Amino acid sequence: MQSWETLMEVVGTKSFTVEKVRVLETDIVITGSFAPPPLAHLPNEDQIFTSAFIVSHGSIKKMETLFEISYPTVKTRLNRITKLLELPRADIAPARKTSYRLKILDALDRGKLSLNSAIEALKK
Repeated sequence: MQSWETLMEVVGTKSFTVEKVRVLETDIVITGSFAPPPLAHLPNEDQIFTSAFIVSHGSIKKMETLFEISYPTVKTRLNRITKLLELPRADIAPARKTSYRLKILDALDRGKLSLNSAIEALKK
């Protein structure tokens, strides 16, 4: 199996789609044309930098130490990556709705909501 880094070396910053996905545990194969998430379009070094930033819980101090760069360099790089990742609001809305629905179902499961209240809340 090839690594993601190998794919990124070949693709570089060009647009691409994924046309085949294999679920390894079940050996199910799905074919079609799938757009990769915005992070996948970043150059490999920016993907690593972004992952490190997330793992360090957004600590610029930790990023300075990890990458041995100055505070302004961390900020400049984050600002550049942010411009590449600007997402339309429509991409965020479905995740919020799913989160809202999961909270309702969790409250129902824990007995904090009646079935009728949960049904009404899910209709919104």
